[in-house]
Amino acid sequence: MHATHNTLPEHTRSQVCDILSARLMDSSDLYFQAKTAHWNVKGPNFIGLHKLFDKLAECAAEWSDLIAERLVQLGGQAEGTVQVVSERTSLEPYSPSMVDEHDHVHAISAALAQFGEYVRDGIEKTEELEDMGSSDLLIDVARDVDKLLWFVEAHLGEAVAHSHAHKRTPARGHSTRR
Repeated sequence: MHATHNTLPEHTRSQVCDILSARLMDSSDLYFQAKTAHWNVKGPNFIGLHKLFDKLAECAAEWSDLIAERLVQLGGQAEGTVQVVSERTSLEPYSPSMVDEHDHVHAISAALAQFGEYVRDGIEKTEELEDMGSSDLLIDVARDVDKLLWFVEAHLGEAVAHSHAHKRTPARGHSTRR
């Protein structure tokens, strides 16, 4: 931990930094997943999805920045290189070979839902640690995630979205990072 005059106890700041660092990895991964979908999507809804995935990437970049800045404010170290993110993300891997719009929509909606779940878990934990600043930041992120998930899932259709939501797989062995 870096020295700071922040009045939150150091043990609290350390635990919150661990939570924020995990979400930084995920939001950065989500950015790259959204850009991959943005660049590669094909199908009848190309332009709408192309723009939607770009908007998601912009939001994920903003979330990463906000989370990283809060992490450093608390005395932590923000790590965001591609190498670190690929090693530490909790999100499922994104297949770079996808082209079909439906495959991208399914994969992006699953990633958003998973990220949203982890963010809500972070809200709970930061509230328990009495860091309302970090909790408030994560609440804003969760609200954005839910809105974007709604936009993406609109391309699935209700029956498909419902069945897909029940088929999500847990993150690849990173459940302790939530």
